[in-house]
Amino acid sequence: MRTIDLNCDLGESFGAWSMGDDTAMLENVSSANVACGFHGGDPATMLATCRAARDRGVVIGAHVSYRDLAGFGRRFIDVAPADLHADVLYQLSALAGVAASVGSEVRYVKPHGALYNRIVTDEQQAAAVADAVASFPARLSVLGLADSAIERACARRDVPFVREAFIDRAYLADGTLVPRGMPGAVLGAADGVAERAVLMAAEGVVRTIDGETVPLSAASLCVHGDSPDAVAMAVAVRAALTAAGIEIEAFA
Repeated sequence: MRTIDLNCDLGESFGAWSMGDDTAMLENVSSANVACGFHGGDPATMLATCRAARDRGVVIGAHVSYRDLAGFGRRFIDVAPADLHADVLYQLSALAGVAASVGSEVRYVKPHGALYNRIVTDEQQAAAVADAVASFPARLSVLGLADSAIERACARRDVPFVREAFIDRAYLADGTLVPRGMPGAVLGAADGVAERAVLMAAEGVVRTIDGETVPLSAASLCVHGDSPDAVAMAVAVRAALTAAGIEIEAFA
C-alpha cells in the first residue's frame, strides 16, 4: 500500500494567546511540528503538546524558527550564521528535553515561516541550520522544500532530508510557495484541498496558482494548524487519502 506522512504545525499557543485546536489535529496527523518558543509556544504548551502527541502515537518534530514572537516567525531576520546555528540548537535541546520527560523523543526538524522560506535559497543560513542539526546528539531528519538550499546543505552533511508539500498553500510554477501577502496564497477547505492532497500523493504533481500542473516530489504533506478551518481540512484530507488507498504513516 502506498503511504504518505501528514504533518501539522502545533503547540503554537503562547501564554494567554491560544492558537488552533491541537487536540483535534493530533487525531488526524502522523507527525507534529511542535513550536519551540521562538515564534510561538511556551514551556507549558510544549509539555502538553508532547504528552498529547505521545498518547496518540504521533511523531514529534522540532518546529524551529527565527527569534520572533511578535511577528510569529514570519519576518526575515538577517541573523549571523553562527547565531542561527546556536538558536536552532537551543530550540532543539529545549524540545528534546521536554519530550524525553514524557517518555518520547524528537525525531526530526522542520524550520518555520520566514526561516523555512529563507533557506530555500540562502546557502549560508541553510548551512547554519544543517550544521546545527548535524551536531545534535541524535540523528534527526530535516523536513523541507524540494530542490532547495537546505536540501543541498543536508546532503553535504549526511543529514537525512525529507521533501514535503503544502496542501493549503498555493504554488508558483517554479515549485516554490506563493508569498503569503499575495491573493490566493492560502487555501481553505472549500478550495479542493482534499483532492489536491490526493493528486500530490498519488501522482506527484500540483496545480499552480496560474493553473499549470507541475511535478512535485513529497514524502510528507503539511496542513497548517493555525488556519480557521484547519481541523476540517485535516479530516477531509485524511478521508480522501484513505479512500484513494493511501495510508497515513509517519516518515520518521
